[in-house]
Amino acid sequence: MSLIKSISGIRGTIGGKVNDNLTPLDVVKFASAFGTWLQNNKNKKDLTLVIGRDARISGEMVSSLVSATLQGLGINVVDLGLSTTPTVEIMVPELKADGGIILTASHNPKQWNALKLLNEKGEFISGENGAEMLAIAESEDFNYAEVDDLGKYEVRNDAFDIHIQQILDLPMVDVEAIKAKNFKVVLDAVNSTGGIAIPMLLNKLGCETVKLYCEPNGQFPHNPEPLKEHLGDICELVKKENADFGVVVDPDVDRLALIDEKGEMFGEEYTLVAIADYLLKHKNGVAVSNLSSSRALRDIAQNHNSEYFASAVGEVNVVTLMKEKNAVIGGEGNGGIIYPDLHYGRDSLVGVALFLTYLAKENKTVSELRAGYPSYFMGKKKIELTPEINVDEILSKMEKEYQNEEVSTIDGVKIDFENNWVHLRKSNTEPIIRVYTEAKSQEEADQLADEIIAKINSLI
Repeated sequence: MSLIKSISGIRGTIGGKVNDNLTPLDVVKFASAFGTWLQNNKNKKDLTLVIGRDARISGEMVSSLVSATLQGLGINVVDLGLSTTPTVEIMVPELKADGGIILTASHNPKQWNALKLLNEKGEFISGENGAEMLAIAESEDFNYAEVDDLGKYEVRNDAFDIHIQQILDLPMVDVEAIKAKNFKVVLDAVNSTGGIAIPMLLNKLGCETVKLYCEPNGQFPHNPEPLKEHLGDICELVKKENADFGVVVDPDVDRLALIDEKGEMFGEEYTLVAIADYLLKHKNGVAVSNLSSSRALRDIAQNHNSEYFASAVGEVNVVTLMKEKNAVIGGEGNGGIIYPDLHYGRDSLVGVALFLTYLAKENKTVSELRAGYPSYFMGKKKIELTPEINVDEILSKMEKEYQNEEVSTIDGVKIDFENNWVHLRKSNTEPIIRVYTEAKSQEEADQLADEIIAKINSLI
């Protein structure tokens, strides 16, 4: 069963049986439920939704189904076509729309697709709103428009230009400083929409772009999650091209990983650390990440007389805490940068622009920049779930097993040991338990993860 309904949206594999996978009927049902939920919660008749998609093979089909369904409800649709998650998020308030739907399964393999749901601010709907929407989907209480009241359909081709201009206008992005450096950047966009948007941005910043897998055809040349084991090709190409660094994005361009000039991973966790270092140098304040993110961000915040807070995992939770604490910067350790001066959403484009500014001003290589940060190493492993595994019961047993350590149950179970930590949680997007660890060496982090997985297996 590959249909997952969560605060992250509706996600599933294409094909198969209704209610088990993301079939055309499921797409229509959930698009109808979201449209109906919006109609129930808005005191106006004429609603408009913005939609956009990544370059997945199924994207055009899913987009057509969603558009037609919304029009069938009497809702107007503005279709951005091939887009990125942050671009759709920016365009919702830009166009004064009532919400948005991003058609992307983010870092999942090509057989997956999803509907990510946005409110009128261009931010992900809350868990409470999501539950209301799912209840409507369950009841199938839809009331479609009569023929004279069908929604209108419009295509917009200027969304990337608008998004990029908003980034260039940010005071903390120094366009002239970047241009003066003539950076050479290698880009791996995993054959999705980052291959369109990121080169447009780099061009405006006076950078030379070497493209790798930038054809937006949805044929992912490697696993699209931007982890070290999937990125051998770009690491080689950065060295071969004598480039200043490499940029890797996932299919919907909300996660940013960097490769240094030696072809080594900068570290997904350290994308946020570097950008926080730059911003907090100029403005003391608050940095926020989630419980699964590196301790390095806390260390950097403290270096700049700033505060650090951790939320439950999930962009919605990070954003909620960022607003509560009026954070200067936030995000997730998976390379997700949330810069509130632009918008409250993970955005690789603004991440690239801020990182380039910092690199230009510091006058260091990327490897030198990385060497200045506290060194932590993360293990990111997972346990595949089968229907008979009771996750809550396992987590409860683990909490009890380690009750003498510092344990947090805000989100799953996080066990803080003196020199390392482990965070166990059920994924919102896949049928797995995520096992995140962090320690002072990779060997220690991986060993801790293996020990914890062995302990969990003994409890199943």
